[in-house]
Amino acid sequence: MSSGSPDGVADGLPWERRRWAVAAIFTALAMASLDTAIANIALPAISSDLHVSAAESIWVVNVYQIALVATLLPLGALGEIVGHERIYLGGLLLFTLASLGCACAWSLPTLVAARTLQGLGASGLMSVNTALVRFVYPSRMLGRGFGHNALVVATAFTLGPTIASGILALGPWPWLFAINIPFGLLAMLIGFKTLPATPRAKHAFDFPGAILAAGSLGLFIIGIGGAAHGAQPVLVTIALVGAAVLGFILTRRHADHPAPMLPIDLFRKALFALSAATAVCSFAVQGLAFVSLPFYFEDVLQRSQVETGFFMTPWPLVVAVMAPIGGRLSDRFSAGLLGGLGLLLLGLGMVLLATLPAAPSVANIVWRMMICGIGFGLFQTPNMKAIMSSAPPHRSGSASGIVATARLTGQTVGAALAALCFSLAGRDGATLALALGAGFAGLGSLMSFLRLTVASPHDI
Repeated sequence: MSSGSPDGVADGLPWERRRWAVAAIFTALAMASLDTAIANIALPAISSDLHVSAAESIWVVNVYQIALVATLLPLGALGEIVGHERIYLGGLLLFTLASLGCACAWSLPTLVAARTLQGLGASGLMSVNTALVRFVYPSRMLGRGFGHNALVVATAFTLGPTIASGILALGPWPWLFAINIPFGLLAMLIGFKTLPATPRAKHAFDFPGAILAAGSLGLFIIGIGGAAHGAQPVLVTIALVGAAVLGFILTRRHADHPAPMLPIDLFRKALFALSAATAVCSFAVQGLAFVSLPFYFEDVLQRSQVETGFFMTPWPLVVAVMAPIGGRLSDRFSAGLLGGLGLLLLGLGMVLLATLPAAPSVANIVWRMMICGIGFGLFQTPNMKAIMSSAPPHRSGSASGIVATARLTGQTVGAALAALCFSLAGRDGATLALALGAGFAGLGSLMSFLRLTVASPHDI
């Protein structure tokens, strides 16, 4: 049985229905992906309008991220029981209603509350996103489907700041959240009519396990984020130790569970474990780069903010081009090979950026950023396919949750390490962060090539 055709479920949807289902899935994914960038751009306006400090306004971003990451695994596991399409539609409904709440917020506490609910809704979308793609596309087109998925994320990442700036030029910050409402309603209507009913697991949902998983991931994000923002070491240590303790209790609790929320059964598969680990490495590189490069361009190379925005664009733009190409290649070549080569290119790009001459030309910067984008884009789609294909169909929800968790965890760790580099090396912190990113890319490349020794021909 192919990975795209689990028992009792057709191998993908017919073309006419598939294109509408894909439109619903990717519209919601784009909304959730755009929202973090949009909120970041709006923070100065929110701070001024609500009469709060810049430090207080950062909670508008933090609570969204904490709610999102903490609930990815529980909602992915719940999707295996009640159906991934129901989690998607429920998440989309909550995200849309919370967007209305954000647009109508009259104070920081009300905005933070609405953003928390919005993060929970985004988690519902992202936790089952790749699982739904697996059931929408036929098995022969899975690489293409995951490539389109990565294309949507990369495009949203690229256009997010521009869209946010354009909206703010036309109206006040609540419009940034209100714009989600018509798109959310449209995606909900299409999704309700076209999304496939996915298989239902027989076991009951483990509510205590869900609390443990959410607590562990939430404390981890709080601890890492606190370290990045200079929180007291004691508080950071308490959060990280608490995350480890809750994670250990969860692992012991689910030692014999048929579908553990922290999918230790899937991590026993070498291909799955290596693919998840390489994903964390790749997104740690991205986190290191996207935090450090603006400081590098402005403080070290003495470029303007407008020039810096231009220099940051080639990476995600090339990823958007490479994602569908990588998807098509993954239908023919090994994820271990494509991922290893992609991360080698990404590491090379980071080294080239760290060793830029003192007064580089525009072209000299752009082609280096493009190499990073090519490597990152070549890696992402085959790796996503490897994670999903190495999990049995009835565990698609947990595998999908790991895809999103690996991405957000890697980005958070990378951002925290970039902050640490600046605190250790001052002005040279950006160069140190880029070098560290090259190291993560090299480690990820090694683990990717190791997949060639453990994966069966069916897996790769």
